Amino acid sequence: MPPRIAVRDVSFFERSIPFAKPFRFGSVVITSSVQVFVRVEIEIEGKGTAIGAGAEMMASKWFDKRTHLSPQQTVDGLRRALAIARELYLARSGLDTAFGHHAAVIAAQVEACAKEDIPPLAAGFGPAEIDKAILDALLRGTATNFFDGMAQNIAGIDARLSPDVGDNDIAQFLRGRQRLERVAVRHTVGMDDQVEGTGGVADPHENAGARYFKLKLNGDPEADAARLIRIGNELATLPHAYSVTLDANEQYADLMALGALVERLDRDAALKPIATRLLYIEQPMPRDSFRQSPLGVLSRRDIIIDEADDSYDAFPAARALGYRGISSKSCKGIYKSVVNATRAAKWSADGERFFISGEDLTCQAGLGVQQDLALGALIGVTHAERNGHHYVDGFAETPATEAEAFLSAHPDLYRRDGEKIRLSIHDGDLLTGSLTAPGFASKVHPEWAALSPLQQPKARILQEQSI
Repeated sequence: MPPRIAVRDVSFFERSIPFAKPFRFGSVVITSSVQVFVRVEIEIEGKGTAIGAGAEMMASKWFDKRTHLSPQQTVDGLRRALAIARELYLARSGLDTAFGHHAAVIAAQVEACAKEDIPPLAAGFGPAEIDKAILDALLRGTATNFFDGMAQNIAGIDARLSPDVGDNDIAQFLRGRQRLERVAVRHTVGMDDQVEGTGGVADPHENAGARYFKLKLNGDPEADAARLIRIGNELATLPHAYSVTLDANEQYADLMALGALVERLDRDAALKPIATRLLYIEQPMPRDSFRQSPLGVLSRRDIIIDEADDSYDAFPAARALGYRGISSKSCKGIYKSVVNATRAAKWSADGERFFISGEDLTCQAGLGVQQDLALGALIGVTHAERNGHHYVDGFAETPATEAEAFLSAHPDLYRRDGEKIRLSIHDGDLLTGSLTAPGFASKVHPEWAALSPLQQPKARILQEQSI
């Protein structure tokens, strides 16, 4: 039986992250951000207390892209989602499995956030971050590493939130997992990134020898095709084979616009360097409309959802519409990733192909990138978008002693570059060997005393509630 735990304390901290260069996806440009750090204390039945940690960047205008909100307002929504989740977890004073705590609060979390005009994807950020820290504490308290613990289903993940699969499906999937020793980096090419020449997409100093590339789109078929032709011409000069994915970040207004791009990919010889190496197209249409738009003939290309993944039933809904995959991001929830990977494996066993991809909302060096990397290496993600290492300068404003601690504990993941410590990419891959220490993928925690308490905005009241 999985260990039962009680959540005794949850604390939030933050650290500013200046970007080394702007990151533009869709209509959004990010030049800096804030990373949240979560510290929890749990009591493990029969074993005493343990401390766990997690970290994630609070990306503006991704979880909530509504145009009337400023970037800061969308980050404040994430702060409120964290605060609301903390109250719900701490209100459960009794013992339960780690997943049991998550399953018991997720519906109440979405409901409470909705009352403050926080949409489901942003609402899920709160439990996602607390869950990572709880799992870290549980693994540390039982002296178990992430991969062995998950193979034994230490968190007690079951099918109560996903009735389309069974408890045995999840347990069997986890039992069969083998840690991937290497996970390839998928290099992100943002809308404002240089294409040609030094610093361009084919420059090994820029792409770190990547064999996979994630190319952002802006929703205009003609402009996107023209840019993809330029990128394809550059990638064709690489001395090794490569593959690409396309990410529209909800910028395609409808199926007609998406169809125009797919038609160009199918027939335009100038797009051959992209079209023949295209693995999938990510979240082309807005999350709010995708459920009303079956892909039809467009499903001849593999298309996945990302921002539309705001609930446990999103993947089955997408499958019914012709989508083939869904993204895994630790900021959307580690348990949802495991359930979706179970679904993909079960559905694929019937003869059709379904898959889960690895996407990265600029996971930062340290806990953020390590926990997301471990999650992907567990569920079978062989290549994952990684962009924190080139949009942010190493460990950025992390204290030098903390960066040094991560380098010492994880020498296969980081390297010294002059006065900076950076992610270490080996022939286009990240190594996972040092992620096998007890805990959730990290031998060390951040320097708590060097972090600032998380700022908390006031609760928002909907207009109709105030009448």
